Amino acid sequence: MKHQSVSDLEVGLEEILRSPKNNGVVEMIVRRPGVDKREVLEQGELDIAEGLIGDSWRIRGRTRMPDGSAHPEIQLTIMNSRVVALVATTKERWPLAGDQLYVDLDLSKDNLPPGTLLELGTAVVEVSSVPHTGCKKFVERFGLDAMTFVNSRRGKMLGLRGINAKVVKSGGVCTKDIAKKVS
Repeated sequence: MKHQSVSDLEVGLEEILRSPKNNGVVEMIVRRPGVDKREVLEQGELDIAEGLIGDSWRIRGRTRMPDGSAHPEIQLTIMNSRVVALVATTKERWPLAGDQLYVDLDLSKDNLPPGTLLELGTAVVEVSSVPHTGCKKFVERFGLDAMTFVNSRRGKMLGLRGINAKVVKSGGVCTKDIAKKVS
């Protein structure tokens, strides 16, 4: 699979910047039941204790946590659907990014600073201060140029690799639900 070059990705930035600031749309929900396993869902349940029900977030834990447990601030990873469309090139490849929610919404630090509440269906999540960065698998799947693009200084400010969040109100979320900031 040919990966996008930095110049190709830069051309796509204009479209990404058109993402809505509020009242975006949930475009895809992906559950990760195990390592490298993906299930695309039409609807999912977000739970304060478990994150996305059926996802392996809690089981996998995190090596950077002193006890190896799951990090409570990164139950969910949310990526802008315009960014993943650009780096993945086809919708079938979106789940490879490894995020659970793909939304057409401006995920920039200016628009969604840490602590911002987002209503997704009947659930509410809080944007985490823990940065979401790409990993070795992201490079393997989408190329080094994609990683460079999303993790550039501007890419980090725009939240191009996405954001981490935690569930603060359990509820259901479906594709095509509105993703809106809660005042």
